Formats: sequence, structure tokens, C-alpha cells
Amino acid sequence: MGPKHDRGVSPYLVGIAALFVTCLITANITAVKLMMAGPFIVPAGIVIFPLSYLFGDVLTEVYGYAVTRRIIWLGFGCNLIAVAAIAVAGAVPAAPFWHGQAAYDSILGATPRLLAASFLAYLVGEFCNSFILAKLKILTKGRWLWSRTLGSTVVGQGIDSSIFVVVAFVGAMSGADLGLTILGQWLLKSLYEVIATPLTYAIVNHLKRVEGLDTYDYDTNFSPLAIAD
Repeated sequence: MGPKHDRGVSPYLVGIAALFVTCLITANITAVKLMMAGPFIVPAGIVIFPLSYLFGDVLTEVYGYAVTRRIIWLGFGCNLIAVAAIAVAGAVPAAPFWHGQAAYDSILGATPRLLAASFLAYLVGEFCNSFILAKLKILTKGRWLWSRTLGSTVVGQGIDSSIFVVVAFVGAMSGADLGLTILGQWLLKSLYEVIATPLTYAIVNHLKRVEGLDTYDYDTNFSPLAIAD
């Protein structure tokens, strides 16, 4: 089905893309705080990061993998700009009367290792999530949306959590602690998706109706690096 709008980019697509990027950048900034979630130690970014998967699911389900691929890279670029701006702002000399430099560096001055872990986990996890959802949509012939959103999220979040924790903390944590941290993040993020399923259904159904669009990726090039659709 084709979109009802044919003059420029859909405002709904712009809105979902903006929410996706906002969740990503906010999660990376707040992730510096560690909190307890039952027996698990998890970064505070978990409060909002799973929403990026929800919006990623919506994008793939309605607009398709090719559009989602562009927005995943857009999120990567926006996050890179945010990180660079924070680093430059932290490096310039502070005013003599300002005494918050140590706090600024402590909260916002992420190490290169943590940044590498975050960027790598995000890219691999989001692309896996979108790929699996697109393939499951074809396999299920568009039925059982819940099976696609939950199935893709369980895999994508599992990969995301594993890559981030291993790259960021291997050598600094014992193997048992690494495993427990990965398990905690994976379970909580997956539970988040389960709870948010009614919201996903509402957004997807509304967008399909107003956009007149329901994309199936039969002939899509699924390479994350592809430029053309």
C-alpha cells in the first residue's frame, strides 16, 4: 500500500524518528548512574532506552527496514554529535568562579571504552531488531504483531546488553558478575517491551491507518551499509 501523503516527508515519520533519537541520546547521558533493580545492578538509562526499541519496531513495521536503517544511522550520528559536544565543552577552560568541573567530568566525561561499547551495542542491537522484525512480518504474513515485536526485542536487547557489558566491563568484573549484569539488563528491557505492547499496537494501528502504509520487505537489501533501498 502506498502512503496517503505525497508531498515531502510524513510528519508522523519525522515525529517517530525524533522520539527514537531522543530516547537514545537521553539513555546514553543518564546511563552513567547505576541503580538497583531488584537483585540487579543496571544503568539508569534503562528507564528510557527500551523505548528506542519500541519506536524502532514501529518504524520497521510501518515504514520498512530501509527507512529504519536511515534512522538508526541518524541516531548514531546525532549521538556522536552529542558526545563530541560534551567532550569539547568539558575540555575548554572553566570560568574562575565555576567549581563544577569535577562533577561535570564525573557525570558526563565517559571513557572511550564505554563510548565504544555503547555505540557498538546500539548499532548491532538495533539492526538485528529491525532485521528480525521485518523477516518475521513476512513469515507471519502480517499477523501476530506481538510475536514480531517481542521476538525481535528479545534477540536485539540480548545482543545489545551482551555487547555493551562485555566490551565495557570485561577485565573489570568477574565472569559471574558479567553474566548477572547481562541477564539483568536483558530481562528488564524485555519485560519493558511486554508491558509496552498495547502502546506499540496503538501506535502501529494508528500510523497504518493515517499513512495508508504497511510495508513488507520482500525485496529489501538488508545490509546495514546499503545506501539505496
